[in-house]
Amino acid sequence: MVENGQRDVIDIAYDNPDRAPAGIEVLTFDALKSRLRSSVARRPSRLDFHQVMLVRGGHGTAMVDFVTHPCAPGTLLHLRPGQVQRLPSTGASGRPADLDAVLLLFTADFPPPLPATREVLDGFGPVARRLAPDEFGAFDRAVTELAAEYRTLRALADAAELTGALLRQLLGALLIRMARLPDPARLPDPATPGAEVHLAFRRELERSFATTRSVEAYAARLGYSPRTLTRACLAATGRSAKQLADARVALQAQRLLAHTDLPVAAVGRALGFTEATNFGKFFARETGRTPGDFRRAQR
Repeated sequence: MVENGQRDVIDIAYDNPDRAPAGIEVLTFDALKSRLRSSVARRPSRLDFHQVMLVRGGHGTAMVDFVTHPCAPGTLLHLRPGQVQRLPSTGASGRPADLDAVLLLFTADFPPPLPATREVLDGFGPVARRLAPDEFGAFDRAVTELAAEYRTLRALADAAELTGALLRQLLGALLIRMARLPDPARLPDPATPGAEVHLAFRRELERSFATTRSVEAYAARLGYSPRTLTRACLAATGRSAKQLADARVALQAQRLLAHTDLPVAAVGRALGFTEATNFGKFFARETGRTPGDFRRAQR
């Protein structure tokens, strides 16, 4: 990983220090802590790659996109590119926790293109899961095998291509395991009426949230009526299309307030608000804080 940011949130780009010829790195949480300066480890960071962490022992609290997640044996965390995190820590000091955990760091183009894993990778799935004992055993074996093959990749340069291909398939298998985990917030099966509409809206929202929050505009782009769009979103998530659009804009506002020095008015303009007062009212309604209060709390 390469640290590119400054001030409060650090941008971290994928960079494998082992120089292994693959878009994946497998390491322990202790190894990650030793790599980062303590001042960096305590600060929020924004990744441009995927990070999957399986906790085997210890306790701590992670922050991902301003939501805290307890970490304990059996916790599985998945961070997607662009998300802001603070490493699992203990206490108010922000000191990194003592965890027995394995991390998989991989670029967006490294996993094999499998339809079953699309929803796991595209950012709509949950960040944290608590695995049942039998599920934990299966994931523990999977990451152990990935770690063993990764050590082989480092040691045998002449077998790098074959081992890299095997790592890609092993990662694909692990992602399929993640896709089939039970989850009350899971997106509906693609065969469910309205599921295709909801997914199309979420993908268009990711492309266009900075320019519009209008359900009518999204409906027109996708070829559905606003009512159909809202009904599909309610069935899939319990939230309307308007609520999902507002939540996505509020999340981006939080990210910009936390990891840039842009004035509040400029953050609002970047998200389509022509008046700073309108942005302030929107942000307070969505988060319960003013933009200034939120920024001060993060720093």
